[in-house]
Amino acid sequence: MKVGDRHYHTIWLNTDGLSVDIIDQRWLPHEFKIVTLKSVDDVAVAIRDMWVRGAPLIGVTAAYGVAIAMHEDASDQALDAVWDKLHETRPTAINLKWALDEMRTLLRPLPLGERAAAAYRRAGEIAEEDVELNRNIGLNGLKIIREIAARKQPGEVVNILTHCNAGWLATVDYGTATAPIYLAVEAGIPVHVYVDETRPRNQGAQLTAWELNGHGVPHTLIVDNAGGHLMQHGQVDMVIVGTDRTTANGDVCNKIGTYLKALAAKDNNVPFYVALPSPTIDWTVKDGVKEIPIEERTGDEVSFVQGRGPDGKTVSVRISPEGSPAANPAFDVTPARLITGLITERGVAKASPEGLKDLFPERN
Repeated sequence: MKVGDRHYHTIWLNTDGLSVDIIDQRWLPHEFKIVTLKSVDDVAVAIRDMWVRGAPLIGVTAAYGVAIAMHEDASDQALDAVWDKLHETRPTAINLKWALDEMRTLLRPLPLGERAAAAYRRAGEIAEEDVELNRNIGLNGLKIIREIAARKQPGEVVNILTHCNAGWLATVDYGTATAPIYLAVEAGIPVHVYVDETRPRNQGAQLTAWELNGHGVPHTLIVDNAGGHLMQHGQVDMVIVGTDRTTANGDVCNKIGTYLKALAAKDNNVPFYVALPSPTIDWTVKDGVKEIPIEERTGDEVSFVQGRGPDGKTVSVRISPEGSPAANPAFDVTPARLITGLITERGVAKASPEGLKDLFPERN
């Protein structure tokens, strides 16, 4: 995607061939900053403190973290240590574990002298694969938007609601939930996106709105609790969200508040779709509510908000009383029964064991 007149991925290998550059998302939408990650510690902090976020991008960043570690020390002990260090940074997103497993499985049999080069090569491949996965998700989701548009009057807008940020900032490029939207705009289909602010980190307000604005996609920012109201009044044609982990049963774990949108959509007969690349599927888990660990983040994210002050500087402001504790579960689980379909790179699957295995028969 473009920022101004330049095309960017969210992560890329630095010109030194060893470190990686990222868009530091903590400062968006008011400041666009690029940061270089030079060590495993840098990578761990970037993932844990959400300089990068979004399950696919976290996985790619972790893969580059392993490569950096192998350049510093290619021993088995170092390989296991970087796996452990990065795995604990964000426990919910399965792409993190997938990427770490992918790297360790590749590197373990190799001679020590070959590991660093192989690690950088594979990390780069994972990044490029992510772009292609998301492009294909976009193509499959575009078919759904076309079908909705075909049932409307000519020129009538397709209204889409999304939650959190499952855009190109959450991946390497295109995004998951936004990929069909971007392709629909390029195909000339009139769309309009309702963007949930997505408390407490406000990824919708700060990231999704910034993306859509930059790409020229008509959109309206709404408070999180407005989605059900809009659905009741026929103002939403479909919901598309992303996911940090999808079970073999079709349950979806995504940013806190997703479950409530799915309930509202079900009650108002609004199609509810989840866009995901296959590395986001955790084939070892069948019951998302019981088995997926939900990350509990600091209460400061609830008690403080970040924004631009009158002087143009980015500031953090307390919105709750001193001494009031805050709970901050970062994710919730949407049961498969509430999901209309799972948009993957291979097609649209029913949110069920059978639906997923039809698209991924190698998992039977």
